[in-house]
Amino acid sequence: MKNNTNKNFLTPFFKVFSEINFEFSFRNLGYLPRWLILLLDLCIVVFSCVVTYFLLLGLRLNYIPNQDHIVYAGAFYLLLNAFFFWLYRTYSGIIRHSSHIDALKLFFSQFSTFVVIILLNTILLVFDESKLFLTTGVFINAVLTFCLLFFYRIIVKQIFDKFFLNTNSNKRINAIIYGSDANAIAVANALTSERPARFKLLGFIDKNNENYTKRILDLPIIPIKRTLPVLMRLMKVEALILADNSLSKDEKFAIVEECIEYNFKVYTIPVVSDWEDQKEISKKIKNFEIHDLLERKPIVLDTRSISLRINRKTVLVSGAAGSIGSEIVRQILNFNPTRIVILDQAETPLHSLSLELEGLGKTIDVHNVIADIRNYDSLNKIFEQYKPDLVYHAAAYKHVPMMEENPSQAIFTNVLGTKNLADLSQKYHVERFVMISTDKAVNPSSVMGASKRIAEMYVQSKHFKHKRLGTDQYTKFITTRFGNVLGSNGSVVPLFTKQIQEGGPITITHPDIIRYFMTIPEACQLVLEACSMGSGGEIYIFDMGKPVKIIDLAKKMIRLAGFKPDLDIKIKIVGLRPGEKLYEELLNDSAKNLATHHEKIMIAEEICDDYEIVSQQIENLIELAKYSEGNQIVSKMKKIVPEFKSLNSVYEVLNHKS
Repeated sequence: MKNNTNKNFLTPFFKVFSEINFEFSFRNLGYLPRWLILLLDLCIVVFSCVVTYFLLLGLRLNYIPNQDHIVYAGAFYLLLNAFFFWLYRTYSGIIRHSSHIDALKLFFSQFSTFVVIILLNTILLVFDESKLFLTTGVFINAVLTFCLLFFYRIIVKQIFDKFFLNTNSNKRINAIIYGSDANAIAVANALTSERPARFKLLGFIDKNNENYTKRILDLPIIPIKRTLPVLMRLMKVEALILADNSLSKDEKFAIVEECIEYNFKVYTIPVVSDWEDQKEISKKIKNFEIHDLLERKPIVLDTRSISLRINRKTVLVSGAAGSIGSEIVRQILNFNPTRIVILDQAETPLHSLSLELEGLGKTIDVHNVIADIRNYDSLNKIFEQYKPDLVYHAAAYKHVPMMEENPSQAIFTNVLGTKNLADLSQKYHVERFVMISTDKAVNPSSVMGASKRIAEMYVQSKHFKHKRLGTDQYTKFITTRFGNVLGSNGSVVPLFTKQIQEGGPITITHPDIIRYFMTIPEACQLVLEACSMGSGGEIYIFDMGKPVKIIDLAKKMIRLAGFKPDLDIKIKIVGLRPGEKLYEELLNDSAKNLATHHEKIMIAEEICDDYEIVSQQIENLIELAKYSEGNQIVSKMKKIVPEFKSLNSVYEVLNHKS
């Protein structure tokens, strides 16, 4: 009977061990198993009991007044501690990440043990029994146990960090954090606990020079008394981590320019908005990229107006697998269309986009259509089947040198393809047709640019024809025109990145060539905005910001990659390509621009010819492209677009004849 009673009494304590996984491999030193932590904790409890016992014995006091019960009292004290360890889960934490939370758990476990024994002593005194433990001894034991438990965790953490995690200390990058606000401190905390560590933090930079007598996380706050590169060189710093939320865009760019000029690495970090972000923040620290240097203010969209145009509509996007078309598709999905038809002739990219859209988990119907916009009959079947409400036309041939060699293909795709889509949009009463054009259509110097200008002329003249005639349910034709898009297929940034990775040289066509740049999301946002505001017939041009000198862009990219221009990576001038300009324009010489309610969108007011004239010219051009050679085709294009003057091209001889 006695044995059964003891067994029932010990049952809750056995649960502590029964739920703990005893599997442990010493080959995995990334953590200590829970059973081992609990065992070590109980050993410390026993040790502190023995120390307390002999400490009081030296003072001629008995920690356990009734020496006959010393074994039972000791066992009870050990099991009581085990119970509260289990209750507060003190053994469940990872030692190397011990924090104030673990300290609180240990404190409450010892405090609970102390309170229970004091209550037990009080009850025994009420029944005229001797105390189980000396009250003073219980207090000393609890304090000693807490201190030993917590300090051993700190010691294990430090040993683990020193001998097991800092094996790559020689490979760590000496870095300072620019900023001393909450965001900077969160970044420092994340980097300090990152394993394996990438950075060795040497301090914080305070741009206001106010707190330089203080320290954060035992790291100095450094005032800027000299230029930043000089300070970094004196401190033997290799990298700067930008984490100051108060920096303006211009201040940030000035800092980056200074650092990359002297070949210091620059890292950037997103804003830490909450504690969950901080846990992942070390993974989000990335090299400062050229996209960050060209970054502009976020665009504020009239989401209500865009939603009214797209919500519960059927939308068709041509060239949907391209860099612009695919981003338009992604953004349209945010406005809940009923159905979206993604059309392209490139099977593999269209399949990749389809898989991506499936992974988004949207309930919108997405239809993948492989078709060539040059084929009117196949497009007619598509329009008849899906009856789109909106058409975004992004399909085009856009590589300037390629179209110089293949002018007929530029006509078939950029002119005939646009004509087919525009005609079918009117036939099937599409509400709005948005054509994606290019700044190369302005005073064109290439076949590609001229073909896009001819397409613009057709779309614009078609709109005004139906508006003038008062056609029922006529389509509103809108054109959007912008410059180079960062990261798009064939843009210089991916090309330069590839050339840097291959060790150079970076090839530039001319040392004075300049270009406007815009990010893909920004361009597509403005396309959606223009579509929502347009009443038809407009050519919208976008604020492209300041032009960028391509040779300066190349040098910055080389420095951001950690190399020196012309020493580590050569820059080679290869000469202007056929049809290429030194600079691009958004307005031709005779055009004016009108403001809109959106600060980044303007309307190009250009002369529009009668539809009958433009249509007949285009019909003749298409027929000519079927059977004639390049000179005849380009000569006809120059008659349609008088401002088309070929540059660096075999067709320059035709300039004076047009």
